[in-house]
Amino acid sequence: MLQDDGSSSVTSSSPLQNFPMMSLSPNFGGSPYQWLNDLKSEDRGLYLIHLLLTCANHVAIGNLENANIALDQISHLASPNGDTMQRIASYFAESLADRILRSWNGIYKALNSTKLRVVSEDILVKKMFFEYFPFLKVASVIANQAIIEAMEGEKMVHIVDLNASEPLQWRALLQDLSARPKGPPHLRITGVHQQKQVLEQIAHVLTEEAEKLDIPFQFHQVVSKLENLDIEKLRVKTGEALAISSVMQLHTLLAHDDEPQKKSPLGFKHLNGLHLQRAILNQNTLGDLLEKETTTNVFSPGNESASSSPLSSTASTKMDGFLHALWGLSPKVMVVTEQDSNHNGTTLMERLSESLYFYAALFDCLEFTLQRTSLERLKVEKMLFGEEIKNIVACEGGERKERHEKLDKWFQRFDGAGFANVPLSYYAMLQARRLLQSYSCEGYKIKEENGSVVICWHDRALFSVSAWRCRR
Repeated sequence: MLQDDGSSSVTSSSPLQNFPMMSLSPNFGGSPYQWLNDLKSEDRGLYLIHLLLTCANHVAIGNLENANIALDQISHLASPNGDTMQRIASYFAESLADRILRSWNGIYKALNSTKLRVVSEDILVKKMFFEYFPFLKVASVIANQAIIEAMEGEKMVHIVDLNASEPLQWRALLQDLSARPKGPPHLRITGVHQQKQVLEQIAHVLTEEAEKLDIPFQFHQVVSKLENLDIEKLRVKTGEALAISSVMQLHTLLAHDDEPQKKSPLGFKHLNGLHLQRAILNQNTLGDLLEKETTTNVFSPGNESASSSPLSSTASTKMDGFLHALWGLSPKVMVVTEQDSNHNGTTLMERLSESLYFYAALFDCLEFTLQRTSLERLKVEKMLFGEEIKNIVACEGGERKERHEKLDKWFQRFDGAGFANVPLSYYAMLQARRLLQSYSCEGYKIKEENGSVVICWHDRALFSVSAWRCRR
C-alpha cells in the first residue's frame, strides 16, 4: 500500500520496538495520546494492527473495558480519509464496536431503528465496484467465453443469472452471439434479484440491444432472494441448452446452517494477551505481523477447532440442496465467481486476521485508482467494503452472510453435488490477461488453479472463477 510519502503500510520495515508498547490503560499520565500522534506513518500502521488485534481479543473474551480503551486509541490514529491503513482500521474498529453493541439488543435496535438503506445508492456503489476494479469484468469475460464454447451449435439457449445486477456482461454476450457464423440462437435470460427495479433496468437495456442486433430474445424476471428461490420459477424448458451464472452469491447460503446456534456475539474462547504482546514485539513489519497471526496459535481457536465445526467443513444442508436442485436442471455449464478468501472461520480472531489481508488488498487497489479525497472512493469503501467487513466481524448465526471461502472448498462442494469441473480454455485466459493489461497496472494478475482462474492483487488471491458441468 504505497502512500503519498513513498512509504508502504504493508511492507514498512520499521520495527515495533521503536515506539513504546504501553499496556492498555486510560491513565498514561500527562497527555495520554501524545506519543500516538507523534508516530511515523509506517509505525502508525503497525500499531493500528496491534490495536485492532488487541481490541478483537478483548471483545472475544468479553473484556469490554479494555476493548473500549483500545477503540479509543484507534480513534486517535485511524481515519476514513487517511492513508490506506488508517482507512482500513476505521472500518474494522467500527465493526468491533458494532459487535459489542449487538450484545445489548435494546441499545443496538434503538441506535439503528431510523437508519435507511437507499436502494439506488446500493445499486450505484455496486456499479462503481464493477467500473473501478477489473475483477468482475475479467470474471464476465471468462464466463461469457465458457458459455459460448458450451453453447456452440445450440439454437435455443437459456441463461439463468442468479445475481442479475449488471447488464454489461450480457450485452457483450449478445454481441458475441450475433457474430456466430450460422447466426445467433434464440436467447432467453432469467434474472434473479431481490429488487424489481434492478431487473426492470436490465431487461430494458438487454431488450434494446437484442433488437439492435436482430437477435430473438426474452428476459424473464424472478424477484427473490437466493435463499428463498423457487427453482420452478426459473421456467427451464425441455429442448433448451441451459447455462447458469452465479456471481458472489452462493456463499450467502452457508449462513442457514448456523441459524439454530444462539451464541452470544461475545462468547468466544479466551485468548492469551501476553502471547499477543510478545508476538507483536517480535514482528518487524505489518505484513510479517499478519502472516504471523495467521500461522501461529497466538489466536488459536483451541477446542473450537475448524475440524470440530460443521461451518468449517464443506457440509451444508442448504448449499447441498441448492446445488443438487441446479444439477437436476441439467445445465450444460455453470460458471461461478466467488471471493477467494476464508472469511467463514468459527472464531472472531480467525475471520478478523484473514479479512485484514483480503480488504487490505482491495483498499490498496483503490489507492492506485482513485484520489484519497474522491467521494466515489469513500462510498465504495464505506457502503461496500465497510458493510462486508462489519458482517464478517460483527455478525453471527444467520445474520452473517459474507461467508467467503477458498476455491478448494467449492471444488469439494460441486464434486459432491454431481458436477465436474470444466477447464477454462486458453482463449478465455488470453482475453482475461488482455483485459488486465488494459488497466496499465502491474498489481493485477491472474493465475490458473486446477483449470480455474484466480484473480489477484500482486500475490494475494481475491476472486476465483470456475466452470462446471453435470456429471452423469
